[in-house]
Amino acid sequence: MIRAYKFLMRPTVGQAASLGEMLRDHCGLYNGALQERRDAYRHASKTSIKYGQQSAQLKDIRAYDPERQGRWSFSSQQATLRRLDKAFAAFFRRIKSGETPGYPRFRGVNWFDTVDFPKDGDGCRWDATPHGPVTRVRFQGVGHVKVNQHRRVVGKVKTVSVKREGKRWYVILTAEQPPPEPLPATGSVVGIDMGIASFLTTSNGEHTPNPRHARKAAAKLETAQQALAKFPRRRRDKRTATHQRAVQKVADLHRKVRRQRLDHAHKIAHGLVRDHDFIAHEDLKIRNMSRTVAPKPDPDQPGSFLPNGATAKTGLNRSIADAGWGVFLTILAAKAESAGREVIAVDPHNTSRRCPECGHTTQENRPTQEKFLCVSCGHHAHADTVGALNVLRAGLVRRNANLA
Repeated sequence: MIRAYKFLMRPTVGQAASLGEMLRDHCGLYNGALQERRDAYRHASKTSIKYGQQSAQLKDIRAYDPERQGRWSFSSQQATLRRLDKAFAAFFRRIKSGETPGYPRFRGVNWFDTVDFPKDGDGCRWDATPHGPVTRVRFQGVGHVKVNQHRRVVGKVKTVSVKREGKRWYVILTAEQPPPEPLPATGSVVGIDMGIASFLTTSNGEHTPNPRHARKAAAKLETAQQALAKFPRRRRDKRTATHQRAVQKVADLHRKVRRQRLDHAHKIAHGLVRDHDFIAHEDLKIRNMSRTVAPKPDPDQPGSFLPNGATAKTGLNRSIADAGWGVFLTILAAKAESAGREVIAVDPHNTSRRCPECGHTTQENRPTQEKFLCVSCGHHAHADTVGALNVLRAGLVRRNANLA
């Protein structure tokens, strides 16, 4: 079993500068490799360059530019080239599936924030010796950096990554460890219905309110973004201290919302995994649900467009993103696997319109967002509870079919 750990690093001023240079040089390597692929395809009879060809050039690149490329780990540079290769592989995969993906883009220095080391001990070294709350990790070209290790790392460290978030630096470890002991069986099963008004509703009728972290921070974030927008373009290019503080303010607010959302998802998922042996949830297509509304051209007035509800859909998309369903379901699946619980995703179609008593399915069964009233048998309940019950039943049917 592979598990990830993320720890805050405490680099010195010099080490922080070296880490920034490492990101900058890896960004230059990424963009150079991307430019080579573009030029080869455009000017060399649509020739495709693969990772193996670019990796073979690393030795010459390091010898030609020892100050910027030769000082860093060879394996980390290979990982950066693999990162570009994965971007192209995803691009072609989406084309084959009929989607319209964007071509891999060049990365700005401020947008390239991660460097990967594929193997502990090759260009980096995680010091597993306990030093109280402070541990150290060594990076080639940077030195030994202090790490605020807030929890013990279990297992053998496989990979190490450096990530910059604003002015903070983090080290991310992946460790291989034996499967944990499963939690004691509770004999309980549950279905969950994801929503906007309530973040989560269980088949037992329990409602978890939606914290709406982004909406609560919207006023502060708007003020910070307005202060950042006041800087003219010519002053932004100078990167003054005042401008950097404005940028940092916006980044801090976004990071706080992200961490609040993660904390909430971890707590809710932990409670579900602790109390239930089997959890069924809707197989939500979040990307499709939050897709932008297509414009409607006005046939009578060329160049004009008809109302298409884009404003309301934009508000709904923001609410979906603020709820963080995808993050929560990913965390739930990981925790369930560690605890020996079973999680099954089911088709959400008509789960909130089907009567759990008689099975009658129609749109009229749900007259309002919260109310469910069966037009056939008269059963009434909260619509989200009805949805969770139907999700649970569909999940049990699917589990029994898999066992058969």
